[in-house]
Amino acid sequence: MGTAIWWVRRDLRLADNAALTAALAAAQQVLPVFVWDEAILRSRWASEKRLAFLAGGLRELDAALRQRGSYLIVQRGDPVDALAMLCAAHGVAHVFAEADVSPYAKRRDQQAGQRIPLTRCPGLTVRPVGDVRTEAGEPYTVFTPFSRKWKAHGPVTPAALLPAPAHIVTPPGIASLPLPADPASPAGLPFAPGEAEGQRRLARFVEGEEGVSAPIYRYGAERNRPDLAGVSQLSPYLRFGMISLRAAVAAAYTAMAQAPDREAQRSAETWLNELIWREFFLTILDAFPHVRRGSFRRQYDAIVWANDETHFAAWCEGRTGYPIVDAAMRQLQQTGWIHNRLRMVVASFLVKDLLIDWRWGERWFMQQLIDGDPAANNGGWQWTAGVGTDAAPYFRIFNPVAQGEKFDPDGRFVRQWLPALAHVPTAYVHRPWAMPAYEQAKAHCVIGQDYPPPLVEHAWARERVLAAYRQATGVS
Repeated sequence: MGTAIWWVRRDLRLADNAALTAALAAAQQVLPVFVWDEAILRSRWASEKRLAFLAGGLRELDAALRQRGSYLIVQRGDPVDALAMLCAAHGVAHVFAEADVSPYAKRRDQQAGQRIPLTRCPGLTVRPVGDVRTEAGEPYTVFTPFSRKWKAHGPVTPAALLPAPAHIVTPPGIASLPLPADPASPAGLPFAPGEAEGQRRLARFVEGEEGVSAPIYRYGAERNRPDLAGVSQLSPYLRFGMISLRAAVAAAYTAMAQAPDREAQRSAETWLNELIWREFFLTILDAFPHVRRGSFRRQYDAIVWANDETHFAAWCEGRTGYPIVDAAMRQLQQTGWIHNRLRMVVASFLVKDLLIDWRWGERWFMQQLIDGDPAANNGGWQWTAGVGTDAAPYFRIFNPVAQGEKFDPDGRFVRQWLPALAHVPTAYVHRPWAMPAYEQAKAHCVIGQDYPPPLVEHAWARERVLAAYRQATGVS
């Protein structure tokens, strides 16, 4: 049976891992190998927080492997070179890896296939990429029909998930770099890395805890509220495959089947739809790789952006003068994560209020996010910018004041991240510039001194961006 390599990439888990399962079936000995890819480490898209989370995940994976008689082999450099040397040195007959869809991953795997016996396995998505297509055999470019066809393939059950192996035979003494201690996660990040933590969070979300109902059954009502604990916060674990997307989908279907009432069932299905969005964006990236460089709808590449660097810096640092935007951007910088509703709000503000190229924001998010994923991040930015696959027209423009008042009605989220607004009355917390001078003094929040005035006036900015989009598309 010989020796096989499990090439660990973004599948840092033992449970429901098709690549690992295939390696164990093909060989008596399995080498779990992770390669720090220099091209990724040097990329302008790299995030120190994300690399720290990945490093922690590798340490957790190694500990889980050692409990099963194995260990993680860590290399650094060009992954194809590293794997080719391991194959030659240890008589490896098979290399198994979870298939990925980014243009870089596909180029890398094509090169790898010319030098090593590589087999790409499913696992990144629930339905194999390319399986969910129109009757004409074309990829879907609108989410709703994609999701209907996706669901028509039938539910996923826990019984379909692959079990974690009880034992893995790995020969001792294979040269490996030390497990990375750096970069270390900054203090206060709300995500502990690893498969065990991902499984714990998933179980808590879909099953609840003693005395507390399952959050998935409140998801429909609370998912847009950043001031509530209404979302799963599983995205970093899905990003690195610390839990499989299939496990999350199976949990969603189970919750739907066990829901205590119709409202709870609809709520669980709403969460399932969010998981399907991840798969949709992966499918778009696979079928239309040009979205990594420009708009899905190419005519929008002609937009003339203002691209004011001073405004961009203020947005990055949470100094726009719009509290819901600033609070979200400060949360992003400090924790590497923000609520999905707020991702849309801050993206809309950058593109539609500041008239700054969405690709600037896409890159900044990737440089900050622990869960930064090329497909999901790109898809989300294009959706909000109105240049992507969404069927809605470009004139969807979020009002940052209205968004704050609707989804953070008491200002709790804003006050948490903007101490300068801690004592501002709720009536003014999302529009502090409207406070009379005596209220500003009373709240210890003088506009222009303790908190900035708005960078732009929203109504004026709305007309400006509509004109820019109409000019690009030739609409009068």
